[in-house]
Amino acid sequence: MLTSLATPPLFAALSSARRILIAGAGGGFDVYAGLPLALALWSSGVDVHLANLSFSELELVDRESWLSEHVVEVTPATASPDWYFPEGALAGWLSDNQLPSTVYAFPPLGVQTLREAYQFLIDRLDLDAIVLVDGGTDILLRGDENGLGTPVEDLTSVAAVAGLDVGVKLVTCLGFGIDANDGVNHVQVLENLAALDREGGYLGALSIPGSSREAQLYRDAVAHAAAATPDRPSIVNGQIAAATAGAFGDVQFTRRTSGSALFVNPLMAIYFTVDLDKLAARCLYLDRIENTVGRRQVISRIEAFRHEVTTRIPRAYPH
Repeated sequence: MLTSLATPPLFAALSSARRILIAGAGGGFDVYAGLPLALALWSSGVDVHLANLSFSELELVDRESWLSEHVVEVTPATASPDWYFPEGALAGWLSDNQLPSTVYAFPPLGVQTLREAYQFLIDRLDLDAIVLVDGGTDILLRGDENGLGTPVEDLTSVAAVAGLDVGVKLVTCLGFGIDANDGVNHVQVLENLAALDREGGYLGALSIPGSSREAQLYRDAVAHAAAATPDRPSIVNGQIAAATAGAFGDVQFTRRTSGSALFVNPLMAIYFTVDLDKLAARCLYLDRIENTVGRRQVISRIEAFRHEVTTRIPRAYPH
């Protein structure tokens, strides 16, 4: 694809798409990291839908909300007694702001079952593009790095979507540096991005201007989610939101991070985007998790792979 400095490659790749699914790849509040992108696309008249791999107790949601065995349609009216329900909080915030307010939720699954869930939404919504979004950048790791962060949900999502027939498939990450607390070496993340660039799979970096409508609404949504889930606010999105407001350094906003030194900085407010199929092709263990149906199978197979692989030697960022 021929690109131009005048048009960010992320938007160039989506320019022909009219029905896009932006889906949180790693569970929890990941879908919130896709909100600035969704807001920009909605403003351009694109039909955007939201989904998330959920850590909520979805079995507690009323059965009328289950569209299929693995897909829950969460709206502002969806009832659940679970105190941790990011999808419900987001649906409510979207409705309050007169935005499309359905968030589709998937339970934690293996590759085959999650692929079925995505295929259901492709058919139901007539999708021509899927963008997986990760809060952090550990989704970009291929398996031989010093630390993988939390790969189970991220790479299950990548493997599931890689096997689908849809016109545009992308992965975008927001929150560079956040995964350091999970053992990720970000020099190796940059090395992977460079390798993807050589293969034509890197679609560049795109900063979210702090004064933009997208940033302002994103910060409001994150604050709303924190108020809805006071005992477990999103550490990832809290740092990203602070970064979009120009905060820097050890910015503490929840007791969940007490005792940890945070490093909020402008790099956290940048989308790093790659071609999903090219990312999947570089993953060294994707074939091992391909035929899984449950999350525990994914966990055990990644663990087995890690016992066999020789990891790359990590390096400190030199500047």
